[in-house]
Amino acid sequence: MPAVCPKCGLPLELCICKTIEREAEKIKVYVEKRRFGKPTTIIEGIKENPKEIVSKLKSKLACGGTFKKGHIELQGDHRNK
Repeated sequence: MPAVCPKCGLPLELCICKTIEREAEKIKVYVEKRRFGKPTTIIEGIKENPKEIVSKLKSKLACGGTFKKGHIELQGDHRNK
């Protein structure tokens, strides 16, 4: 007997719980002015592997950034990218 998902009751091969969770996430992206008027892009609402996502964003956007207090901070204005 195959393993069964405790949330939806479907076999693990057919389980769609993670897909539904990702679709239900609300991600908010906005810019704040920080010290000396420099813009910082803030990304909130990412729950899965945020540190890995920060690393990928920093290399893709060629900027500095960090994961603090449940949100991602990137140096500069990257809303359109």
